[in-house]
Amino acid sequence: MLWLDSADSAAPALPAVWLIPTGASPRNLAERSELRRSVARRLLARQLGCAREDVVMAHDPAGRPLLVRPEAPGLQLSLATRAGIVAVGMAARPIGVDVERIETEGTAPLDLLHPDERGFLDTAASALRPLLFARIWAAKEAYVKALGVGFRRAPESFAVSLLSESAFRVTDPSLRAEAGGHLRIMKNGGQEILAAAAIVLGEG
Repeated sequence: MLWLDSADSAAPALPAVWLIPTGASPRNLAERSELRRSVARRLLARQLGCAREDVVMAHDPAGRPLLVRPEAPGLQLSLATRAGIVAVGMAARPIGVDVERIETEGTAPLDLLHPDERGFLDTAASALRPLLFARIWAAKEAYVKALGVGFRRAPESFAVSLLSESAFRVTDPSLRAEAGGHLRIMKNGGQEILAAAAIVLGEG
């Protein structure tokens, strides 16, 4: 997986994920959606060598982003927004990306995790749990986006294992399958640290 931080960068190969600090503070879902689409159009224009106004995007019935124009057969997309960061993933196979804020206040929704994930967090040092939870949750969101189902799929029905600071594995009993993904930590230009995750189904 290639990680890029500049909206002016084209990826020499796919899969790739751009993590773009925008400095924006969208106030609602509509503004977040527009921010995602604006950044994605700019990146797609750069990647495909066309004008930004020539990029037309839509969504499939499940909400997955689609490129309508220009034609780019086989190109798969995934978008996410959190705390002013826009993540855009591109691949030749189904891809999912997500970004999560590392929350040090409040109580994480542990009841939404798989029992193996809760057990892992129980054994971790308390100071590390916010980071580990954010990584797990970003990985779970990325996975269901790659599947194209979102959280219509119960998040506790599959398990994420953190293999290292840069890799995770998903074990999905219902599909009798495992899939590997990629992790990254970044800052949004302010004081917040965020956890990003990306996964490409069938990669490798």
